[in-house]
Amino acid sequence: MIGRIVAALAAAVVAATGPAAPQELCTVTDKRLDELSGLVVDGSGAMWAIADSGRRVIAYRIDRATCAVAGTRTASIDPRDAEDLALGPDGALWVGDIGDNDRVRDTVAVIVLPTQGTPQLRRLTYPDGPHDAEALLVDAAGRPVIVTKEGAFGTGVYRTAEPPTGLGPTPLVRLGTVTLPASDGTSGPLGGVGSRLVTGAAATADGRVVALRSYTDAWLYAVRDGDIAAALTGPAVRVPLPDEPQGEAIAFGADGTLYSSGETRGGVRAQLRAVPGAAALVGDPRAGVAPQAPLEPPAAEPPPESPSWWPAVLGGGIAVGLLVVLALAMALRGRRR
Repeated sequence: MIGRIVAALAAAVVAATGPAAPQELCTVTDKRLDELSGLVVDGSGAMWAIADSGRRVIAYRIDRATCAVAGTRTASIDPRDAEDLALGPDGALWVGDIGDNDRVRDTVAVIVLPTQGTPQLRRLTYPDGPHDAEALLVDAAGRPVIVTKEGAFGTGVYRTAEPPTGLGPTPLVRLGTVTLPASDGTSGPLGGVGSRLVTGAAATADGRVVALRSYTDAWLYAVRDGDIAAALTGPAVRVPLPDEPQGEAIAFGADGTLYSSGETRGGVRAQLRAVPGAAALVGDPRAGVAPQAPLEPPAAEPPPESPSWWPAVLGGGIAVGLLVVLALAMALRGRRR
């Protein structure tokens, strides 16, 4: 009870004053998580992480106070490039095997790790060729949503039409393009460019808020009627995540806390950090928000109409010009005489 009261007070403070600087909870020292790239908090409150490496799927349950590994959930499946972790509507962990730096994969995949039972491999295909991606969400219908990692000029948003099955590759449908708002966050890899690359995604337990992150910030969006794609066309609330060696992972706790972490880079170990009550910023009129471009560029607007007085001015100018030319002609004729 006391914990809920504290969480509610923290959320109220955040909504009134904006996000605080991330709090450092612990340092990730376990070498198995040197390439930590995905985080999620399940319905029991346990935090899970995956690493962008290895020849089989392993989700690590980590202690939020010490970052120590407290358990694992595995699958005897060799992933090509696991990049993100999401929570399914039934509580299963979804591992996003969606990385493709060279853009050569015919299919990508999600590996579903249920709380009980056999892990499931679900292959997916893009409708327009290979893409590199590091961000995975799962909607309330059990459909994976992938946001690609393709730069400042727009990144693709894809989702399956139906929940994927094991009967063959499930086609992804391109829902459009989303561009992260401009940011002055340059304290991460690749400087300003890194602030526009999507490196992870997360959703609150109730599905009302989703977040996309870059190397320097998290951007939070309000979801209505479960439509994640539409949410990404709305205003975005910025939560700065500066000074992470290579920030690639975010997750929401049940109380709206936003957690972040990432990979070890240049010998600097990543930390698990928290911004309490961050989800409360979304939809609050006092929160600083940046408008988002629509998923597809709008049609070009027609050129503005000329003011109603412009034809009169133009006609008067022409008349004056003609009088000047006539006067000069008459003056030249008089000299010749």
